[in-house]
Amino acid sequence: MAEQQIILTIDGNGKLTAKTHGFKGDTCIDAVAELMDQGFNVVSVKTTDEYYQQATVQHSNLVSNKRG
Repeated sequence: MAEQQIILTIDGNGKLTAKTHGFKGDTCIDAVAELMDQGFNVVSVKTTDEYYQQATVQHSNLVSNKRG
């Protein structure tokens, strides 16, 4: 899995931009929502190609065969 990052940039006018890398699907929105919970004011959201990719979910199934 790619490293997940949120890069914050503040311009000369105090405008904050958050850009995510390594997130797939809407998980990037969840990560940025945590910033919004900290009191940051979000004016607009732009999605990237990663937003439209499916998130990979890893799981494993353990199958046990007991013969008695």
